[in-house]
Parts: sequence; structure tokens; C-alpha cells
Amino acid sequence: MKHLLIILSIFLFSFISISCTSSSSSSSTTSTDNTTTTSTDNSTTTFTGLFVTVGYSGTILTSPEGTTWTERTSGVSKHLNGVTYGNGLFVTVGDNGTILTSSDGTTWTSRTSGTTNILYGMTYGNSTFMTVGDNGTILTSSDGVTWTSRTSGTTEYLYGVTYGNGLFVTGSLGGIILTSSDGITWTSRTSGTSNRLNGMTYKE
Repeated sequence: MKHLLIILSIFLFSFISISCTSSSSSSSTTSTDNTTTTSTDNSTTTFTGLFVTVGYSGTILTSPEGTTWTERTSGVSKHLNGVTYGNGLFVTVGDNGTILTSSDGTTWTSRTSGTTNILYGMTYGNSTFMTVGDNGTILTSSDGVTWTSRTSGTTEYLYGVTYGNGLFVTGSLGGIILTSSDGITWTSRTSGTSNRLNGMTYKE
């Protein structure tokens, strides 16, 4: 009888189970052009886009999030003064008519500007790249590769340029402001100052 009870107890115990299950979230890291994704369990941080800054002696730095910066090889020693992005292309300009383009911010290609004047401001709008510079220089390009000189109507140095509300606007050394709807024909505006105008921007 004692043996029978032991066997019965073992039989009943086999139907009792205690189980613990655990699962962990899996994550992945995906990188594409100008996109860096870092992942950990249950959290993903994605930085989309790329910061690019330019400066003296051909300096170009890039950063996906604005915190960690990487120096890139520009291939030039000229000072770089302006940079913009548009239509899938970074474009930077500088001394002696320097123009460089890059699709990823890493590899840069020199372009022929057709001028030796210093180029300062750079913008993109209305499917047009535009740069301005010394002696009233204004250059435009639809692709960042082939550039056309435009008549500004001034010999003043032009520094800043922007596009907004259907209008290109640039400012000069003597306080002159020029506007254009197409980047080709320019009209002088009264600014009310003779001070040098350096920067230009537009808020939607």
C-alpha cells in the first residue's frame, strides 16, 4: 500500500509544472546615405540628415546629429565661405571662384565657376543654385555643375543671399539690396543704410 501511494504521488506531480518565459526585444542598426540609426533593447534613436560646415583652408566638417564632427577632404586649400544643400547636392563656394559639390558630404568634386572672384553667399531655391561674391558677382546653376554669370548691376561686394516667397535677395558692402524672381534680372532696393550687409535669410 505504501509503495502504491508513492507511485500515485509521482504520477500526480508530473502534471504540475512551473514555467517562466522571458522575451527580449530585438533591434537592428540600419545605415543609409546621410542617416545613422543606433539601437538598443526597446529603444531606437535615428538621426536623419547631415550637418555640413565649411571654413578656412578648405576645411569641411560633417555631423549627423551636430555633436560629433568628422573632417572631410575637400581637395582644396582655398578658404570656403558658403555652403547649401538642394536637389540632392551639397554645394560650397570660396576664394578664387572655388565651387565644390558632393552628394553625400564626404566626397567632393571641384567645379568650374568661370570666375576668379571670391564667392561668399550660397543658397538654393526655385530649382536653382545661386552664389554671390566680389564685384557684384552672381552665378546660377540648375545642377551645381554648370554655372552661368548674371548681371547684378552693381560692382559692390555681395555677401549674403537667400530665397523665399518666390524671391532671391542678396545684400552688399554698401548696404545695397538686390532682388530677383528668377535669379537673372535684378532690381536694386533701398535699404536705408550704407553699412555692410553680411547675412541673409527668410522664414516661411
